[in-house]
Amino acid sequence: MATRAQPGPFRPAGSAGAEALATGGAASAGGPGRPGPLQDETLGVASVPSQWRGVQGIRRETKSCQTASIATAEASVQTRKHADAEVQTEVPAPVSARSVAQHDSPRLAAFLRRVEAMVIRELNKNWQSHAFDGFEVNWTEQQPTVTCLHTLGYPPAQGQGLHVTSVSWNSTGSVVACAYGRLDDGDWSTLKSFVCTWNLDRRGLNPQQPSAVVEVPSAVMCLAFHPTQPSHVAGGLYSGEVLVWDVSHPEDPLLWRTGLTDDTHTDPVYQVLWLPEPRHSHRFQVLSVATDGKVLLWQGGGVGQLQLTEGFALVVQQLPKNTKLKKPPRGETEVGATAVAFSGFDPSLFVLGTEGGFPLKCSLAAEEAALTRMPSSVPLRAPARFTFSPHGGPIYSVSCSPFHRNLFLSAGTDGHIHLYSMLQAQPLASLQLSHKYLFAVRWSPVRPLVFAAASGEGDVQLFDLQKSSQKPTVSIKQTQDDSPVYCLEFNRQQTQLLAAGDAKGTVKVWQLSTEFTEQGPRETEDLEQLAAEVAA
Repeated sequence: MATRAQPGPFRPAGSAGAEALATGGAASAGGPGRPGPLQDETLGVASVPSQWRGVQGIRRETKSCQTASIATAEASVQTRKHADAEVQTEVPAPVSARSVAQHDSPRLAAFLRRVEAMVIRELNKNWQSHAFDGFEVNWTEQQPTVTCLHTLGYPPAQGQGLHVTSVSWNSTGSVVACAYGRLDDGDWSTLKSFVCTWNLDRRGLNPQQPSAVVEVPSAVMCLAFHPTQPSHVAGGLYSGEVLVWDVSHPEDPLLWRTGLTDDTHTDPVYQVLWLPEPRHSHRFQVLSVATDGKVLLWQGGGVGQLQLTEGFALVVQQLPKNTKLKKPPRGETEVGATAVAFSGFDPSLFVLGTEGGFPLKCSLAAEEAALTRMPSSVPLRAPARFTFSPHGGPIYSVSCSPFHRNLFLSAGTDGHIHLYSMLQAQPLASLQLSHKYLFAVRWSPVRPLVFAAASGEGDVQLFDLQKSSQKPTVSIKQTQDDSPVYCLEFNRQQTQLLAAGDAKGTVKVWQLSTEFTEQGPRETEDLEQLAAEVAA
């Protein structure tokens, strides 16, 4: 309900209206100046319809969207036409039997009786002749004597200027490993290095990407794969440590290590070998040689530690006096060992190469105590039994013949290969192969008269003593800039393969022809004759 005041008569705004406003009230009908009462009045409800709602209700908009039209196309293909063809041989013509010629049987018999004695005499002469001994008919096409199958390398190691110091084949012959380090002058004891392996039987082999890479805190000087465990490899470091890795677990490859104890070598380790235990032929120990004069045998334990089981020491005063040697520097008593090779006929017999240049025949069965003050947890013994005539400088490599119990080779910094017999001090033969160092020599595992040598002039030289005892049969250029070749190894499983490592950080795998892998009919006899003639 709405209420409002009842209005009075209209007056001009300037007179009575103004007075009424001044007095605070409204003039009534009774008289001027007198206020009248307010009155209520009821009026009808006024409504104002909303025009906005109506407009909004009527106004509608419809919108839609469509993606771009999709283009479609149909196509068909048809293989090209082919045709079948058949061939048929011609029907063979029947062969008519030839008529046997008529011979004069009495005259033929008389001729055969007349020449019988002469034919038999000539046949006997041919049977007794040796003119064609060793001759083999080659029904296959001649192939190049040596070809390069693979050129392997690890760019991060090559970028540091590291050398390949050692190579080794695993027991299956499919994996080759190399050690990276340095063999030239300088202190490389704190230089990080690597051990790398390549599986040559793997599809898609990348020669610049090894199958496994092991980072090592010190330069690795030598490697040797386990004889029966294809993934276990032992290494010797510049720091004197010996380690064993399992390269099948690249995330945590280290199995055992010697650690830095009183038993550890104090000089760089130049060679490691695996030897079967005397009482357990299926178990192996690691043998290490170093320039501190010690030869040590290690056994892997269950806590990741290599334990020293036996030890030998080379002392000047205990060397056999059968050969005149240069006097060592004053105060020096230890003889540095640089290389080792074991006889395949006597498991206790081994040959050591030394810094003094003379090979030593040694024995694991030696019982004499070594006259040394070097600390050791086991008694050290003196192994030397015989001294051979020296090279003109340190020996870097020795190798025992797998076909003769008394023959071995040595290579030294004088550039000569010496062929020795265990029975005499003087070498059977001396071959100058290089005017620089010779770093490695190895007998062939399948040819009694074949061996290979690595030179400081960048060559791998293959000798066949059946052809020449003075010059190599084949000289392979491993490095184009004459950088030294430091190591090489024959593959005992895949005997046509030879691996060689060089100062450029490269490993090359060479494939040998049958000329170097197939033994001749009289080769073993020739080797026996060579050893017997000189030993007589």
